[in-house]
Amino acid sequence: MKIVVKLGGATLDDPALLHRAAQAIRQLATDHQVAVVHGGGTALTRMLSKVGKITEFVDGLRVTDAETRDFAVMVLAGQMNKKLVAALAAARQPAMGLCGGDGLAFRARKKTSNGHDLGYVGEISAVDPSWITTIWQQHSVPVISSVALGGDGQYYNVNADQMASACAVACHANALIFLTDVPGVKGADGLVIRWLKLNHASELAQQSVICGGMLPKLEACRQALLKGVHRVRILPVAEVERLPQFYFTKIDSGTEVLVA
Repeated sequence: MKIVVKLGGATLDDPALLHRAAQAIRQLATDHQVAVVHGGGTALTRMLSKVGKITEFVDGLRVTDAETRDFAVMVLAGQMNKKLVAALAAARQPAMGLCGGDGLAFRARKKTSNGHDLGYVGEISAVDPSWITTIWQQHSVPVISSVALGGDGQYYNVNADQMASACAVACHANALIFLTDVPGVKGADGLVIRWLKLNHASELAQQSVICGGMLPKLEACRQALLKGVHRVRILPVAEVERLPQFYFTKIDSGTEVLVA
């Protein structure tokens, strides 16, 4: 099977958790074609703080001026990408790091959010999966950072959840798994929703029960499911050892997102 795993930036900041995630991905890649898309927002925020830049978010998306974009390329496509490649190598899993701009694998267009100008924030407009397929043919894992080139030749910062969704759709993935530092999607009662239908997710967003960074994540889930990805699951990274078995065994943690 083809499986896309999205790994949050918080995991990359925790050496022990990163080691566990790399081991689980290696085990998953033994039997399946696996691509990993990663974020790095925590590290980027930390870098921006060091240079005195204030981070602003709109609907869970980082407002990105030209200087912030340059730092995003440096941190996401550089430091975080190579850190994950190294962790997989330590787990005896060959991996090839790239960003969306490499080989024009992912193309972006400028994104706005409810009329807000987000600067160099992009959304994926086209994907060429041939590079990912080539890496798979070499029994390696593509590790993809969430920056991509626009038609204007500029790099754009892309939400990693939405990047993972576009990757899964383009590769005709059987499954898309979001490994997160939260237990799942919570309802108004504060309890994790084990099975969440898309129409219910929309209702919770309208009621502001779902907000912040969970909004682009659930939109990414929606796009993946409506465009042919069979299964989409939000799984707490604290239980990453369950990753290799998630498709074949019942897991009572996290949130499975369903079309209906």
